[in-house]
Amino acid sequence: MHYTKKLIGLAAVGILAVGCGSGDSSGTASAAGSKPDTAQETTAAPQAAPLPVAVDGPQKDVLDSSSDGQLKVLPKPDNSAPFTERVEHKLQEQVLGRVKVPGKTSAECPDGVTQKAGAVSTCNVTYEGAVIPYEVKISDSYKEGGFMTFYNAKPLKGLLVAKVVYDQLFEQYGSGSGRSDASKLACEAFPAATAVDFEADSGLTCQYWSKYGNEGDGGYETLRVKAGPYGTSFEQVR
Repeated sequence: MHYTKKLIGLAAVGILAVGCGSGDSSGTASAAGSKPDTAQETTAAPQAAPLPVAVDGPQKDVLDSSSDGQLKVLPKPDNSAPFTERVEHKLQEQVLGRVKVPGKTSAECPDGVTQKAGAVSTCNVTYEGAVIPYEVKISDSYKEGGFMTFYNAKPLKGLLVAKVVYDQLFEQYGSGSGRSDASKLACEAFPAATAVDFEADSGLTCQYWSKYGNEGDGGYETLRVKAGPYGTSFEQVR
């Protein structure tokens, strides 16, 4: 079963105005003293150990709106700044808007952003130490000297932010989710942020206690954590 929380579209459209100067146990159970005729073993189902980070509510640092002022990168370059500088600024705000958790960001387009129709450039955005490569493509309809430059900025990796994962786990499996079979939510202690391939197993897990777990006897269910194109997703380990 695969649960996904939609956050924001994968690719974002950017528009920048051109300003002056812009360039760009197993146990054997037998009665005491008895001698079983054959070797009969009763193997208990393996029990998952509780994970260390209890998730008992929403994460206060996850903001409600992607337009919250705390997600702005200041100072903002003006229209006379080089085109690449303005793209780098927009990419930082795009990442912050996707995760909705304030954090330290930076951006660099090593070879600049080529301002020509259909041109594709590569940039790297860093959020709390995790580096997300971006593909920046200028619109095919771009005309040199035009007032506006339209472009698409697409992340080439997903971003898992610990506070977002914990927040989404509570939203999808917690007391307000409508699920009556899940309790005792917990996760590993995640790094603040991790860049991972889209839809790949991140190696990070969360869990919840289910009355249906452990073959119906009650136990922990394990969830793989993935980064999908629309945000964090959880996949049940079978």
